[in-house]
Amino acid sequence: MNKNKQEGAPEYSLTRTLGPFMLWGLGVGYVISGMYFGWNLGLAEGGTRGLAIATSGIILLYITFTFSYTELSCAIPRAGGVFDYATRGLNKEFGFIAGMAQLIEFLFAPPAIAAAIGAYFHIFLPQIPVTVIAIAAYLLFTALNIVGVKAAAGFELIVTILAVFELLLFAGVTFPHFSVENLRHNDFPNGWKGVWAAIPFAIWFFLGLEGVANVAEETIRPQRNVLLGFGSALITLVVLCVLIFLSSVGVAGWEAIVYPSPGAPPSDSPLPLALAKITGAGGWLYHLLITIGLMGLVASFHGIILAASRATLEFGRVRYIPSAFGAVHSKFKTPANALLVNMCIGIIALLSGKTAEIITISCFGALTLYILAMITVLALRKKEPELERPFRTPFYPFFPLIALVIAVVSLVAMTTLNIKLAVIYFSLLVLGYIWFHFFVKKTDDAQQTIVV
Repeated sequence: MNKNKQEGAPEYSLTRTLGPFMLWGLGVGYVISGMYFGWNLGLAEGGTRGLAIATSGIILLYITFTFSYTELSCAIPRAGGVFDYATRGLNKEFGFIAGMAQLIEFLFAPPAIAAAIGAYFHIFLPQIPVTVIAIAAYLLFTALNIVGVKAAAGFELIVTILAVFELLLFAGVTFPHFSVENLRHNDFPNGWKGVWAAIPFAIWFFLGLEGVANVAEETIRPQRNVLLGFGSALITLVVLCVLIFLSSVGVAGWEAIVYPSPGAPPSDSPLPLALAKITGAGGWLYHLLITIGLMGLVASFHGIILAASRATLEFGRVRYIPSAFGAVHSKFKTPANALLVNMCIGIIALLSGKTAEIITISCFGALTLYILAMITVLALRKKEPELERPFRTPFYPFFPLIALVIAVVSLVAMTTLNIKLAVIYFSLLVLGYIWFHFFVKKTDDAQQTIVV
């Protein structure tokens, strides 16, 4: 602890230990579960062509967003991510809303993934309830994150490499059975309305990548390494997305990786369904690939827990929530209190059993984050042209404007298709803002300026 601090005062400083390879592991790890489950539900809405069109637009969103967001994360390397950027570039009100959206995204994604992990292990351990396994996963990975960011990031790197290897192995097994005719069969069943409906599932392919920015404060030479980590992770994810989409649909058509049997409800396990068409459901290769595939779920679950804790930490630092959540553990130098409160909230959401709804609310938070982040890029260029920007968005202002437009269209699409969940999401934002405006903003502690 700094000698200038009073004895017993909370420590707020994080330790810089992460390099570009670790950031690549985190970036890919946050997202990679989206390659394993969920995206195929967009095929039921748009067919092969409809989901492909939606995914192409979302890939363009993430390319333009990532390069624009990297400008912010390199110029303002703070754990709060978009919360810090919007507070500085816009004002405290928009900063709070951006921070709330970020928290909602990062808090609601892990319970959905935990439920998938529980269901996965339940296959091998049928005597243990799914919920018990999911809660055990929360306890285990929260503890690992408390021990230290380097240990957490090292574990994330290992499971991410295994998950990427499994996806490449899957593509290698399935591509020899690929047929273009399978891509063309019933490829546009609902026309352009299906494209609109497939947008949320296309987002699920890449949801969470922006979490790399939340560890910028723990990155060695962030002005260089954040760009390398962000960029290499994005390239990896785009390649994997295209490979998995083509190889899985190309085996037997999109219906085969959505419906386990005619008339059955949609499945969220497209890769096992595709493999079963080739190896059967009892072959050793099938079980090997499915077992390794669990690493993809673990990587995203563990990684988003890490990113979420940094977002909560920053809210505690500026006392928008109790300052105890902004403290760093004196021994481990990690946001232990933030990790624990996030775990409790996640377990409560998990116990609701509404996995699909939880995912959708998380997507609402992500799109709000993207919109406010791109507005911030544009605003900061005018407000602080002299701000040191080690990395500048290419093709400015087109990249942030393209990302902004696509994010707005996607948010409108999700709202029109999920009215009830949209009401829940925006109600959370409104209630949070009421708390901020009437109970936090007027206190002396909440008036402090974020020091960058």
